[in-house]
Amino acid sequence: MCYTYPNKKCTYPQKFYVEAVMIIERKRYLDKLIAKKGNGLIKVVTGIRRCGKSFLLFEIYRSYLHSVGVPDENIIVLALDEVGSARYRNPFELDKYIREQVADKSKTYYVFIDEIQKVSEIRNPYLDDHESKIGFVDVLLGLMKLKNIDLYVTGSNSRMLSSDILTEFKDRGDEIHVNPLTYSEFYSAYRGDKRSAWRDYFTYGGMPLVMTKTTHEEKSKYLKDLFAKTYITDVLEHNSILGEQNVLEDLLNVVSSSIGSLTNPNRLSKSFLCMKRAAVSPNTVSRYLDYFIDAFILRKAFRYDIKGKKYIETPLKYYFTDVGLRNARLNFRQQEENHIMENIIYNELAARDFDVDVGVVEYNTTDENGVKKRAKLEIDFVANKGSARYYIQSALTIDSEDKRAQETNSLNRAGDSFKKIVVVRDDIIPWHDDMGVLYIGVEQFLLDESAINL
Repeated sequence: MCYTYPNKKCTYPQKFYVEAVMIIERKRYLDKLIAKKGNGLIKVVTGIRRCGKSFLLFEIYRSYLHSVGVPDENIIVLALDEVGSARYRNPFELDKYIREQVADKSKTYYVFIDEIQKVSEIRNPYLDDHESKIGFVDVLLGLMKLKNIDLYVTGSNSRMLSSDILTEFKDRGDEIHVNPLTYSEFYSAYRGDKRSAWRDYFTYGGMPLVMTKTTHEEKSKYLKDLFAKTYITDVLEHNSILGEQNVLEDLLNVVSSSIGSLTNPNRLSKSFLCMKRAAVSPNTVSRYLDYFIDAFILRKAFRYDIKGKKYIETPLKYYFTDVGLRNARLNFRQQEENHIMENIIYNELAARDFDVDVGVVEYNTTDENGVKKRAKLEIDFVANKGSARYYIQSALTIDSEDKRAQETNSLNRAGDSFKKIVVVRDDIIPWHDDMGVLYIGVEQFLLDESAINL
């Protein structure tokens, strides 16, 4: 990396380099940055730490700007997580430095600020009100008013950024969320036998630097260290709960064991009592889960009543942003491929910018005693983007007619004409049944975005 201090120069092609021997294209995010270039808004690049945000902005996008004729002196870079940039964590120093760098009004400057949440809030020295604070939001809103600046920032915590974009930024922020490597990104740079790519991905996930490690021990240590030295520390410090580390880690382990399962804070609270002989209230569980979501470690999927056209608040599902991190939490013990595959498909749909819910289909039936009742079936994913909708089931196998009927029952009862898909682990030639349901192998589904419309 060569973006440690202000104005250091470096050039890279429009790719993500890992140890100078591996190239991983991140075209999805580069295209988004290009589309938002010069739109007058603050471009905010968010995502879990170590997923490649900084490299995307400082190297991939910077290289693109070079390719379209922007000289390096017109690109101002500042990495606030580096010691050499510590003074600029003071909002007044940050504002002063950027304004000095863009003083020539005849030029357009592209300003990149990495890890903007490192900027501290300090008391406004010009007011007697001790509650009045100045922080990074004030700095960014002031800088964006300069006509010769195109402003880009990165951050790793949604509470510091996403909520501010919606409130204090008042529609003046434009978010680009970066995910860990999708399977197609991972596969494109996989150096071993491609037949082993899926096994390695569902075991170790898509954090970019995992691909630089060669042994299980190295990969395991890297992922565990990310939790111990980065993620857990960030959550504890940011939310001022330093004395709650054991509870926080135990909760994360419980959620790790139940990915793909319906749950809620009440159930998790009871699990704590049974497993740890410790009482943790549902409200505390809910709050701590939100901390993990704010840090982009977890994602939450609500249930949606397809026929009733309404959301069901609880129970719901939690998924890990990266399955390798989930597996590391459990010391790689619980390797249930069906649940991990479901998590991977959820992450893939999120990376493709779908809004993803868990589908619920209610219908009338009669029990063995002839009593009429309402029954519920689940569709793993209801994926929406604009006017398009897809119903998707994740099934490790459909090796019998009974199993196929079980997986498609909910799809066929949805009662509409939206596309219905069953994704299986097996490598199969895609085919449709008599009801129009598409069956496709998981690797083709993940590697070919157009396959969803076969």
